[in-house]
Amino acid sequence: MTENYQRQFETFEKNLNGMLKSPLHDLRRAAMAKFREIGFPTTKNEEWRFTSVAPLTKVQFQPASDARGGLTAKEIDQHTIKDLEAALIVFINGVYAPEFSPASGLPQGVKAGSLAEFMRSEPELLSQHLARHASYDDNAFTALSTAFMRDGAFVYVPDGVEVKTPLFLLFLSTADDTPFVTHPRNLIITGTGSRVAIIENYIGRGHNVYFTNSVTEVVAGARSVIEHDKIQHESDNAFHVSTLQIVQGEESTYTSNAITYGGSLVRNNVTAVLAGERCECRLNGLSLGTGNQHIDNHTTIDHAMPNCASHELYKSILEGRSRGVFNGKIFVRKDAQKTDAKQTNKTLLLSDDAMIDTKPQLEIFADDVKCTHGATVGQLDEDQIFYLRSRGLALDDARDLLTNAFASDVINRINVGPVRELLNAMLHVRLCKGRLILSQA
Repeated sequence: MTENYQRQFETFEKNLNGMLKSPLHDLRRAAMAKFREIGFPTTKNEEWRFTSVAPLTKVQFQPASDARGGLTAKEIDQHTIKDLEAALIVFINGVYAPEFSPASGLPQGVKAGSLAEFMRSEPELLSQHLARHASYDDNAFTALSTAFMRDGAFVYVPDGVEVKTPLFLLFLSTADDTPFVTHPRNLIITGTGSRVAIIENYIGRGHNVYFTNSVTEVVAGARSVIEHDKIQHESDNAFHVSTLQIVQGEESTYTSNAITYGGSLVRNNVTAVLAGERCECRLNGLSLGTGNQHIDNHTTIDHAMPNCASHELYKSILEGRSRGVFNGKIFVRKDAQKTDAKQTNKTLLLSDDAMIDTKPQLEIFADDVKCTHGATVGQLDEDQIFYLRSRGLALDDARDLLTNAFASDVINRINVGPVRELLNAMLHVRLCKGRLILSQA
């Protein structure tokens, strides 16, 4: 399989023309060499013990086409969020689509758009951070992303600027008979005392087989505030591997709300480095698995400085024969005194065949800290179902009500109202679909 990507890389290089001698391409070559060296992980790797990527490696993915697939503005509008006032930035098969991206009215100095364009116009700004935080030394998927860096979203918010309108980054994969791969590369930088909300949405048009390999690097300046909502609603036959790397400056506040509904095989890697004093990090996640879905969430919070706080809540709802994985690590370094860290993982199993592997971890090298972690796995309470049915609710309605209550603990942490409404509607659809799949089994 590495030979397939090597051939693609050689073709990719031929189309770069004058960029072959740029420092950025030196980085690409180094990443490709690392990918050839380490190859795809296997279940012998401790970090991948519960997730086999063999189904992904058996498919001969080809680079995605730049063709728009006959998409119209009306069709794009169907994939936006109702009643959401946002600056829309659209990517089709990982490539910026300016004709569908009417992002305007942003505060002076704010940059939001195509990473490829800003590589040409802002090379010095990008070179400070692009591929500097998400390491590819031991991650084959990040190495692939770095080798094939081409386009994605770039967001820059200057010092002291508040962006009152959310930025909506829509990544749309088109229907295609040939399995294809995209490598969206995103970079988000916020200046001192700035504030922004970003919605990152991945969705597929058809039910075809494709592979989305996304990497997002977030650099939060001192005293900045970021809400970052990621919604993944890919094709049921898609593979989705994402890496999110966050670096926080002093007194910054970063919140991640990651919602996973789609995909056949999904792996989400989230790493936050609290690199400044008195910063706060919140990682929230909700996964809904149906049928034979496999959803793996790996998170790491690195408390590198003192007086910082982190709060993590990840929940999974699994039915059918779906499988979930949660591995959450909290590192507290020797000098990170006065750390306050809390990690919680909860899983709701809606069928006898669904299962979860959960592994919360704490590694503490400081002595003046408050750190807790815990994991629970269970099913719907039969007494609560009986109570609701005694009040006239049908069995499916009672189960849905309790399941929605379980999920709302994460969904309600999202501050953007239209996004919350969309996620609740999507949850209902997925639960109904899960019952349909189960009835046909």
